[in-house]
Amino acid sequence: MKDIFEKCQEMELVTQMKAENIYPYFHCLESRQAPEVIMEGKRRIMLGSNNYLGLTTCPEVIEAGVKAIEKYGSGCSGSRFLNGTLELHIELEEKLAKFLRKEAVTTFSTGFQSNLGIISAIVQRGDYVICDRENHASIYDGCKLSYGTMLRYRHNDMEDLEKQLQRVPEDAGALIVTDGVFSMGGDIAKLPEICALAKKYGARVMVDDAHGLGVLGEGGRGTASHFGLENEVDIYMGTFSKSLASLGGYMAADKRVIEFVRHSSRPFIFSASITPASCATAIAALDYLTAHPEIVTRLDEISCYWRKCLTDRGIKIRDSRTPIIPIFTYEPVDTFRIAKELYDEGVFVNSSVPPATAPHECLLRTSLMATHTEPVCDEAADITYKVLKRNGICE
Repeated sequence: MKDIFEKCQEMELVTQMKAENIYPYFHCLESRQAPEVIMEGKRRIMLGSNNYLGLTTCPEVIEAGVKAIEKYGSGCSGSRFLNGTLELHIELEEKLAKFLRKEAVTTFSTGFQSNLGIISAIVQRGDYVICDRENHASIYDGCKLSYGTMLRYRHNDMEDLEKQLQRVPEDAGALIVTDGVFSMGGDIAKLPEICALAKKYGARVMVDDAHGLGVLGEGGRGTASHFGLENEVDIYMGTFSKSLASLGGYMAADKRVIEFVRHSSRPFIFSASITPASCATAIAALDYLTAHPEIVTRLDEISCYWRKCLTDRGIKIRDSRTPIIPIFTYEPVDTFRIAKELYDEGVFVNSSVPPATAPHECLLRTSLMATHTEPVCDEAADITYKVLKRNGICE
C-alpha cells in the first residue's frame, strides 16, 4: 500500500523559498491591525490587510466585544440550529437585513462557510451553478459540496457566460455566482450584464460581496447598490472579517430562501455559531458604518491616492476603483523575493501566486484602509518603487 503521507514530502517550492529565506507566509503580527504595525519586532507599513474601514481599532467596536464576553461568556457551545442562538445573533441579522434592504439574513461561522453552506443547499442534483473563473476558492468548494453541475466562464467575459447559460437544459435550475469585487485583482464584476443574462435565461444571481461591503455602493452597501441592482441580485453573501472588523459570514435574500437554507445547509446546521464577541463587534462596526457613511468616501479617496502614488512612479497596476490594488510581478520566485525585500524595508504586502492567480500573472496584492494617511502612502510608495526598480519591474 502507498503511504498516504508521501505527498507531504513533495513541497519543493516551499522548501526552496525557506532555503532562500524568501518564504512570505505566517509572519507574526505583534500589534493591532492598523496602517502601521509591529511585525516580528519591527515597524511595517501594513498594505496587506482586508480591514478596509479600519474598524478593528475603533474604540466603540472594541468596547462592544469586551461587554459581550462579560455578559455572555466566551462562546456559544453549539450550533444556531440547537443551543447556540443568542439575542445578539438575531439583532445582527435584523440590522444587516435592514442595511442591505433584503427581507432576511442568516449568519454563518465564517465567510468561507457561508459560500459552502449557501451553494451546497441551493444547488442540488440536476441543477447548474455557473462561476466566474476568478471566483474565490470558497465558491468553488461550495460547488464541489453540492450535487449540481458546475460550469465556468472566462473572467468577466459576458459572451462566454451566455454560452454557458445556453448549455443548461430548460428543465434545470441555474445559479450564477460571482465575486462582486474580485479579491486578487480588485476589479468589479459586470453585474448589469450578468443580471440581464440571468433574466434572459431564467437563472438566479448570487454575489459574493466579501470585498464589496463597506467599499462600494450607497453608504457601503456593496456591489449591487453600486450598480443600482439591489432588486436584481437574489442572494448576497458576505463576511464580517473585512469591513465589519470581526469574524463570521452572512447570507441575505428573501425570507423563503433564507428559511430553506437554514433547514437544509449542513455547514450551517452542524457548525457552532459566531461567538458573542464576534457578533457584538460586527453589530458595533455595522452601527458605526451606518452612522458614518463618510468613511466609505475616505476609503475611496485614500485608495485613489495610493493608486496615483504608484502610477506616478511608473509602476504597472490593474485599473479599478477599489482598495485592492495589485502590482504585477509575473513569476512566483520573483514575487516572493520582492515581497521579502519590501518586508525587510518596512512594507508588508501579500504574495499571490497560482492557484490564487493565473500562471505567469503573479502579483503583490496591496490593499488600503480608510485610516491610512497620505504621508504613510508616500513613504510606502517610495520604498516600493526602489525595490521594484532594483528588481527590474519598473524603470
